[in-house]
Amino acid sequence: MTDPVGPLDGLRIVELASEYGAFAGKLMADLGAEVIVVEPPLGHRSRLFGPFIDDRPGAERSLWWWFYNTGKLSVTLDLNAPEDIDRLRTLIASSDLVLEGEPPGRLEELALDYEDIASDHPELVWVSITPFGRKNPRSSEPMTDLTLQAGAGPAWSCGYDDHHLPPVRPGGNQGFHTACLWAVEGAMVALFAQRTLGFGQCVDVSMHAASNVTTEAATYEWLVAQATVERQTFRHAAIRETPPRMMRSADGGSVIGALPRHAREFQALHEWIIDLGISDQIDEFFFLAMGVERGGVQIPDIASDPEASAVYQAGADALRFVAEYLPAKEFFLQAQRRGIPAGVMYAPEEVMEDEHFIARGFPVELLHEDIGRSFTYPGAAFHAPASPWRVAGRAPNIGEHSEMVLHALDEGAE
Repeated sequence: MTDPVGPLDGLRIVELASEYGAFAGKLMADLGAEVIVVEPPLGHRSRLFGPFIDDRPGAERSLWWWFYNTGKLSVTLDLNAPEDIDRLRTLIASSDLVLEGEPPGRLEELALDYEDIASDHPELVWVSITPFGRKNPRSSEPMTDLTLQAGAGPAWSCGYDDHHLPPVRPGGNQGFHTACLWAVEGAMVALFAQRTLGFGQCVDVSMHAASNVTTEAATYEWLVAQATVERQTFRHAAIRETPPRMMRSADGGSVIGALPRHAREFQALHEWIIDLGISDQIDEFFFLAMGVERGGVQIPDIASDPEASAVYQAGADALRFVAEYLPAKEFFLQAQRRGIPAGVMYAPEEVMEDEHFIARGFPVELLHEDIGRSFTYPGAAFHAPASPWRVAGRAPNIGEHSEMVLHALDEGAE
């Protein structure tokens, strides 16, 4: 069976290697685009980001580079050399989209910025990812993923009920990832306009702004109500304290469940407890039937209606009792079967071993010929048959495709 063709098949993207935009390039490569990542002759500096395979540092052994550059082609060009600047200009002219995270002003100095290229190629889509935007007064300020998350707001909402403890940094390059997701969305809209209207445009992504508008309720609560949300352990930051949702299971694991509010959820929990034979162990079990009879509870009523408050609290307590009665995975599976949203807290290796994730192809084996081994990668985050997404191949070695790509350009120029 042949691999499905991704929705971006036939699209050529030139990516100027940058840790800011690497995830956006990966996503579009996984969706079928030909992504050519342009590196300096010795490779991009992110190749030296750890950790490294077998704890042996090397430009071809960085797990950071491996993950963020799957499915891409690598071309090396020296942007301090006029002939390579000309090659890059020719390469860009052959593409549909440019993705870059260069410091503001850097490409302008080389006459390689959007305005320089678009005059000759008005159909080109250009996506720029920078800390504060291309023309922002703060454009020259230094930034890390940590300072980005702190300054833009998400760190304020991440932490524990005990506010004597400091906020918790969102891990895993979330500031970079958030910006890249907005960049891909902007790129898709611009590409649609390119195809339907015939012209390109520059998509200017501010990483700071992207994180700020991705703070759930925090930003708009402040802007609209001048109210500040408070951190809560493993649940959304909010103005008012909400009931805990993370629960300890019978086997010592951790699970999370949506507290019942609707009649069908109270009904499902009521039947589940009866089937488990533990209804006599829950003191306020009868409140679940009341939740069904009254058609559930509304959030505004919980603070003002004693009965609604009692029903809601009883549902939370009953769900916690069930969680403590069952092993973590069994709680998760039974809840899902009954239509009760629930999750189990997995360690990374447990995700890769779970039969559900395996069945839908989430773990992907990629061969690294130069190392002589295959490695397991995370695959598509969701299953979308109409828009196939697959990890097409390992990340490229330094300049692995220079000869192929540049030779084709030279032949085209002739």
